[in-house]
Amino acid sequence: MQIDLIQKALREEGLDGWLFFDHHHRDPIAYRVLQFSPTQHVTRRWYYLIPAHGEPRGLGHQIEPAILDPLPGDKRLYAGWKQQREFLAEMLKGLGRVAMQYSPECAVPYVGTVDAGTVELVRTCGVDVASSANLVQLFEARWSEAALASHREAQKRIDAIRYAAFDLAGEAVRAGREITEYKVQQFILDQFRLNGMTTGHGPIVAVNANASNPHYEPSRSHTAPIRKGDLLLIDLWAKMDRPGAVYYDITWTAYCGATPPAAMQNVFSVVARARDAAIALVQKAASAGEPLAGYQVDDAAREVVRAAGFGECFFHRTGHSIGEEVHGNGANMDNYETHDARSIIPRTAFSIEPGIYLPEFGIRSEVNVYRGETRAEVTGEKQERLLELLQ
Repeated sequence: MQIDLIQKALREEGLDGWLFFDHHHRDPIAYRVLQFSPTQHVTRRWYYLIPAHGEPRGLGHQIEPAILDPLPGDKRLYAGWKQQREFLAEMLKGLGRVAMQYSPECAVPYVGTVDAGTVELVRTCGVDVASSANLVQLFEARWSEAALASHREAQKRIDAIRYAAFDLAGEAVRAGREITEYKVQQFILDQFRLNGMTTGHGPIVAVNANASNPHYEPSRSHTAPIRKGDLLLIDLWAKMDRPGAVYYDITWTAYCGATPPAAMQNVFSVVARARDAAIALVQKAASAGEPLAGYQVDDAAREVVRAAGFGECFFHRTGHSIGEEVHGNGANMDNYETHDARSIIPRTAFSIEPGIYLPEFGIRSEVNVYRGETRAEVTGEKQERLLELLQ
């Protein structure tokens, strides 16, 4: 745990401390940021305070006296609930505003792990509770050089697997052989394993109306055939199967024919323009060293879709943070599902993936963007037109 860096971040945020709390392993963020694993199951409440100045201090239960032993600083133990409140108030004495894993109105649900009752309890100690969302991003979302290297390695392998998956579908359609969404999905999963990669679930392989369900996944018992004239969407994400690796997550679409219908071409064009408008905004801000919030990126993409008359057909955020989990703890490109006012900070990555979903078909174009110290880049290929599988 890097206490000096945490305290520096607290001072920059104008906070008096960061109060960590857990009960029954409900807050994985606390364990990751504090970089410790309890030697026993946590069945009683514990608190750990890192002040902006001075030594950390902890509060645990007498039944589990060793829970906080791996962490530096003085510790106290309580027994009954009255003593818990008394000792907690003493631990927080003199502090005005502390961060907790709390998000006002659950605007950033990824960091909303502390229950409302605990927030109320801390406030009864005369302390204002602020969201730790910005702090969490600093210590959870920034990539090391090794993480970035793992992303680039995953990108090369996944791009090749994507090519092979579309080729598999195209060859079958051209030959008149039966092929299904599920078969292509299983091919992709096999390729992940053969290439030393892992993923939590997915991928998405969807045709026509199924592609209008952004989180559709085929199964052995629920799958559609892929046929000539279909719209085919493939969304695939994975990371190298080693500690510290981060995800690469993309979506491409294809027409199972030679020349896509005008309606499909038009929708793809709008989606691509929306994607590119968001990318351009991020790159401009990064190059100029100007602050940019996630909601502003969402606005840029959504305005293009809205101006083209498809506003109601784009019903998810523009993008999500990417890390060791495919949905990371950095800023999301979102002013639709939530209002994400967190700044996009250097050494973080996220997807940009606008989509338009009609009753007949859906089209999404997803890229990954890495925001470095002085520039932002799309880390893989960017789809410029619908693939034509029967050309």
